[in-house]
Amino acid sequence: MADWGPVVIAVVLLSPGLLFQLPGRNRVFEFGNMQTSAVSILVHTIIFFGLITIFLVAIGVHVYTG
Repeated sequence: MADWGPVVIAVVLLSPGLLFQLPGRNRVFEFGNMQTSAVSILVHTIIFFGLITIFLVAIGVHVYTG
């Protein structure tokens, strides 16, 4: 049996980082800018790591198939 929990959490729940930029170039929050800065990549990495750790380690989300 394969554990699809990490895939579901990472792709479905945490993918809105592809849609918005925090912090933006001109404002704090920009939607659909398509110009990512290094600071924005760092902020999104920290947020993503924190949320994926909470969901997978602390809560223990598991989705089994088969």
